[in-house]
Amino acid sequence: MRSITIILLSLVIIASAGCSSGEGYSRQGYDFSTVDTVAVISVEGRIAGAAAKNQISDYFIAELLQKGYAPVERAEVEKLLEEHEFQASGLTSNTNAAQAGRILNVPAVIIVNIPEFKDNIAISAKMVDVEDGSILWLATGEGKVGEFLTTLGGAAAGAAAGIAVSGEDDEAVGGIAGGVLGGVVANQMTPQKEKKAKEIIDKMCESLPSLMTKPEKKGWF
Repeated sequence: MRSITIILLSLVIIASAGCSSGEGYSRQGYDFSTVDTVAVISVEGRIAGAAAKNQISDYFIAELLQKGYAPVERAEVEKLLEEHEFQASGLTSNTNAAQAGRILNVPAVIIVNIPEFKDNIAISAKMVDVEDGSILWLATGEGKVGEFLTTLGGAAAGAAAGIAVSGEDDEAVGGIAGGVLGGVVANQMTPQKEKKAKEIIDKMCESLPSLMTKPEKKGWF
């Protein structure tokens, strides 16, 4: 019975994955080919922990690479900004972001904000021109993970853990511990949230102008 309960809860969690949406806008008439290198300088908002922020940053870096940009390595960005005593919380304004970009010697920087990171994940990002602090690209996206169902999953895992530790078929004890664990998980970068955040960022970056040139067709067709 215990195994069936855990399996059913796992299936419910998998089925809870909702659709992700994203949209963005870029400055019309701007020559994005001049933006040879870009730095993701800030990931702020309702997301805690350096590891989670770094992961979000890496998702954007991967998208930049796919679009033909040359993103600055995250460790190098952190090192240079720390040397100039820049605080991440002070990089949310376009003016400060542009100043950080000049230190990094890049033509544009990206700032990421995460206003929601629980049952619903919401992400916004903007590319700022280092020369004048203007916005070159702006995108937003969101999607639902299912915080309640994630908590149920934690309870199920806790039930199994409680049984393993006590050696007794006591789902109640494990469920209580798991409920607490599940509540904590809802605020962290769980595998479900990793997948959803990546989906959202993928959708957002569809609007990012590509620097990739299409290969020339050869032959008659």
